[in-house]
Amino acid sequence: MVLKFTGSFTQQEAIPEKAIDAAIAVMRHGRLHRYNVAPGETSETVLLEQEFANLTGARYCLAVASGGYALTAALRASGLKQNDIVLTNAFTLAPVPGAIQGAGGCPVFVEITKDLVLDLDDLKAKIESTNAKFLMLSHMRGHIVDMEALLKITDEAGIKVIEDCAHTMGANWNGITSGRSGIVGCYSTQTFKHINSGEGGFLITDDVEIMAKATMLSGSYMLYESHLAGAPIEAFENIRLDTPNCSGRMDNLRAAILRPQLENLSIQANRWNKRYRKLENGLNQVEDIRLISRPKKEYFVASSFQFCLPDFNEKQIKSLVLACEIRGVQLKWFGASSPVGFTSRHDSWRYVDKQTLPKTDAILSVLLDMRIPLTFSMQDCDIISEIIKEEVKNIKLN
Repeated sequence: MVLKFTGSFTQQEAIPEKAIDAAIAVMRHGRLHRYNVAPGETSETVLLEQEFANLTGARYCLAVASGGYALTAALRASGLKQNDIVLTNAFTLAPVPGAIQGAGGCPVFVEITKDLVLDLDDLKAKIESTNAKFLMLSHMRGHIVDMEALLKITDEAGIKVIEDCAHTMGANWNGITSGRSGIVGCYSTQTFKHINSGEGGFLITDDVEIMAKATMLSGSYMLYESHLAGAPIEAFENIRLDTPNCSGRMDNLRAAILRPQLENLSIQANRWNKRYRKLENGLNQVEDIRLISRPKKEYFVASSFQFCLPDFNEKQIKSLVLACEIRGVQLKWFGASSPVGFTSRHDSWRYVDKQTLPKTDAILSVLLDMRIPLTFSMQDCDIISEIIKEEVKNIKLN
């Protein structure tokens, strides 16, 4: 009998009952807009911002409509000018170059290493060749580069680092929370991220001017005084009439859904990592499979899993993806010439000037990726590992 997996790679856990009750309470009183409050009331969005700031240790926090919006606002609030170059990972997802382009910048991609993080040698070369002053560092798929080494390079070059932490909420490097090393950290609460409101995001910073500008960009209607985790009133005096309203606020309904989830983030992180380690143990030391190295200084929150097949050609990888799909295991390949779902890559984004990235292309040509929803049991992880191992062996033999 052929082993099959019957679960879903896209089914998330239900929203916690506490969050459902909080959302119903908001719907019952009808005050969904973050600035629509009753006398003496503090909005759910304001409370969420305060709680997220406390969680990360940031001085300021702004809740916004999406992670992509947070990235765009961060660039604009940090002083990006039209046509400024912004360095970023060659391996990332479409919202990152999209945010750079949307903020008026020009993305220049930096090569990655076999461990899927920024290549620091290429970063130094790109800084020198472009004279860029911005780096949007994407912790793609939850893989964190050596942050001490990166900051040494960027500090010496006067680079402003904006961290894309869509895949690293709750993670840290050597004890420093992901998002706290750059001038701004940006997070996502989209359905497949670590807390789920369908869409949503956060922007955190210790920089008072950046927070004031980001708040105005989000559309504060001059009600910024109500932000408990926001910039002080005096920070708005010189920018409030010169900063456009780009309407990217989070609403109270999503904030109400997120607050109880945020309380349980560390518990959920542990559950994700147990599933990751289960898959890792199942595929470790399998001939033809190379797993991604995780440094000791990195504490990750693994909602996805990646591995490489360095000796497989394009035909073999396509055959593996199809064979696993037939048996219920959904693998995504980042080496396809055309994007499938979320697997777009640097040469898919035609609004960006074409760039030559041979090292990244070689890595992506053999890279496979899969989600790890918390609806997977530990037994599910064993079944998935066994199916992948069997199909890798079958294709290699044939």
